[in-house]
Amino acid sequence: MKLFRFGEAGKEKPGVLINGVRCDVSIFGEDYGESFFVSDGLARLEAWLAKNKSDLPIVSGETRLGPCFQRPSKIIGVGLNYTKHAFETNMPLPSEPIFFLKATSALIGPNDGLILPRGSKKTDYEVELAVVVGKKANYVEEKDAMDYVAGYCLHNDYSEREYQLERLGQWTKGKGCDTFAPMGPYLVTKDEVADFNNLHMWTKVNGQLRQDNNTDDMIFEIPFLIHYISQFMTLLPGDVISTGTPSGVGHGLHPPVYLKAGDVVELGIEGLGEQRQEVN
Repeated sequence: MKLFRFGEAGKEKPGVLINGVRCDVSIFGEDYGESFFVSDGLARLEAWLAKNKSDLPIVSGETRLGPCFQRPSKIIGVGLNYTKHAFETNMPLPSEPIFFLKATSALIGPNDGLILPRGSKKTDYEVELAVVVGKKANYVEEKDAMDYVAGYCLHNDYSEREYQLERLGQWTKGKGCDTFAPMGPYLVTKDEVADFNNLHMWTKVNGQLRQDNNTDDMIFEIPFLIHYISQFMTLLPGDVISTGTPSGVGHGLHPPVYLKAGDVVELGIEGLGEQRQEVN
């Protein structure tokens, strides 16, 4: 299934993409949040759709899309998880995953505008494959890790590089600004993604291709990331692990090129949809 949410910010309703058509499933009576996932919501929704999909209202193509799930308890970002990206930033390949927490207040819809933080000079884009956790996970064995995955979505892990790298402290400073976590358009269930290690991903800025890569360049793959992170904290249903960005970010160009007001950022991952943000 491809799940989405639509409508006014903060008042989104649940939807499902059926044969390429966006359908309103508000009548199902549940939104896509922790309680939905913990109660086997995906299986229940699929069974409900088998009986009711012919009677669902259609969502207009003009309707705003929100984040493809409710605000999670946490968004966990993985840093330097692509070989070529580590090289372009002149940083050594990590021997263990680097991860940080991204503020959930940064969560927005896939086509909402990016707001540059006050005084920002080095805001950057990062196309990423995000994993949505389907059930409570702690101390998970790597061999069992995929049992805990509900699905995947597209994430633009916006980063203010000065705040992240020059203002001391943790990377979180440059990762959690308002509007820095566009998610969606779809939460794609894992059965629809044949090989998460072979997905084309790309980013354009003002029509110019910047990132053109594949998830096969990941250093630490998804099962290991779930295993590893679950040793340090409990992952709750609906939590997000964003698995890192490939090469081609603005910070890695020579000279670096950062975003400015008026820019348009477009990005996509094979099978997961596309995003578009105007920079304000």
